[in-house]
Amino acid sequence: MAKELATQLVEQLQAAGVQRIYGIVGDSLNPIVDAVRKTGGAAKGGIDWIHVRHEEAAAFAAAAEAQLTGKLAVCAGSCGPGNLHLINGLYDANRSGAPVLAIASHIPSKQIGSSFFQETHPDRLFNECSVYSELVSTAEQAPRVMHSAIQHAVALRGVAVVTLPGDIAGLEAVAETPLPAAFVSATLTPAPESVRQLADAINAADKVAIFAGIGVQGAHDEVIALAEAVKAPIGHSLRGKDFMQYDNPYDIGMTGLLGYGAAAEGIEDADLLILLGTDFPYDQFLPATRTAQVDRAAHKLGRRTDVDVAVHGDVLPTLAALMPLLKPKKSRRFLDAMLKKHDRLMNKAVGAYTRKVGTRQPIHPEYAASLLDQVAAEDAVFTADTGMCNVWTARYINPLGTRRLIGSYLHGSMANALPHAIGAQLAYPGRQVVSVSGDGGLSMLLGELITVAAHRLPVNVVVFNNSTLGMVKLEMLVDGLPDFGVDVPDANYAAVARALGFHAVRVTDPAKIEAAYREAFAHPGPSLVELITDPKALSLPPKIKGAQILGFATAMSKVVLNRGAGEAVSMARSNLRNIPRR
Repeated sequence: MAKELATQLVEQLQAAGVQRIYGIVGDSLNPIVDAVRKTGGAAKGGIDWIHVRHEEAAAFAAAAEAQLTGKLAVCAGSCGPGNLHLINGLYDANRSGAPVLAIASHIPSKQIGSSFFQETHPDRLFNECSVYSELVSTAEQAPRVMHSAIQHAVALRGVAVVTLPGDIAGLEAVAETPLPAAFVSATLTPAPESVRQLADAINAADKVAIFAGIGVQGAHDEVIALAEAVKAPIGHSLRGKDFMQYDNPYDIGMTGLLGYGAAAEGIEDADLLILLGTDFPYDQFLPATRTAQVDRAAHKLGRRTDVDVAVHGDVLPTLAALMPLLKPKKSRRFLDAMLKKHDRLMNKAVGAYTRKVGTRQPIHPEYAASLLDQVAAEDAVFTADTGMCNVWTARYINPLGTRRLIGSYLHGSMANALPHAIGAQLAYPGRQVVSVSGDGGLSMLLGELITVAAHRLPVNVVVFNNSTLGMVKLEMLVDGLPDFGVDVPDANYAAVARALGFHAVRVTDPAKIEAAYREAFAHPGPSLVELITDPKALSLPPKIKGAQILGFATAMSKVVLNRGAGEAVSMARSNLRNIPRR
């Protein structure tokens, strides 16, 4: 019996280890969806179809699965609007280095170019958010395109898009299926002269600081050994937090707008700053000091700040080659000063809202986040919405070396946490998954609560409901603008979740937060804890500049003039203890 092309392509995905496809069915996708049905599902060695409520969520879910497992994940969208909805999540996946393959079905092939109903050109549209994008025009070509898409996504750690007209997918398979080219990713060893140059720079410097990104994954102990040898404090980016913060006696926190602790001053006061596996984009937080950078992607070297020593290589082999060339430093003066400052800042600023606030209403979001850190499982996966939830999780969730914390850190999209949690839970059904959602992000893709309920996923949604877009409000105030258009009427998300079959509770009393968490996490199905938090609690960066103070003060004067002094005083009281103290 002849094999349909769609079946051949789905078999290629099976051979690549794909267990599920996230998407929404549609007529142009029918051959692919039916081929998935015939596999019998993942329980029988086939592929599951995960029916989401919006294709954007499908791409986010695939992105989370791929980031956490390191393996290929797949999403799909029908022609026109269906696959267009994928684009935001695919941008997130591509920028995050997630190996994702997207099947973008297309209008009938003979109609392409005629302004047909729902016509778009996916092979062009997805070029900017992919490492590979190709249109399938014939059955003979299709298996080779699918093979190339898989290889590009896995090898280049990004998005590959296969545009497939529905009528082509329904044709008979006529070409041989290329054999899967499984490979083990190679380690990139730096050139000896680059390592020597780095060693010379370190040996010549009195005060060395390390700033670590996601590229230090797998090299935690080696970075600690480097810091010990040269008496260097270690700051980290948000993406580097999972792999560097835990079991780190030299940790001085995180810099950037979401940062905390002494990292900003630690890297600024150094004679030599070593950037390890980071493409940290905020150059205003990178000092004009002598800088060395180590990265496996040569095109990233020096693109954020001027680099005096550029080392092309993976962090682990670089440090292995570097350590024998170093002259251990004896003075801990700079290191100890930064560690002392970090401890002081953590206790006075970041820790300010987590003490003596168990009875204060509305709930301080920092307190709720610190309790979440204490109650959650030691191997929990946290997904965080962009905005204030990013701040609270960055500052209060401890990675422990066993947890993971992911978000839309490079693309910065709203509404990522819940669909990310869906992908995480399906990838790791036995692990606790917590979606730390803002009310703005959750409401944007609220329909995905139905996806969680439909698949009976034990996702735990924790909603920080302050009825405002808190990060945008802060941005307005810092720019000297009164906040406008950021507040929304209160919505009862716990009631919505209960109507869908969730275990759900709404918490207004901070004394009840811990019990609500424990009960929700013990529930065998989906749960939602809605926390009514202080809308005037705003995140302040670890280093405040004069222009920011001026902007905030100007905005406050406008608030006073427009709404009266009461609101300005209330906001000041809510944030006074968040101001870093020396």
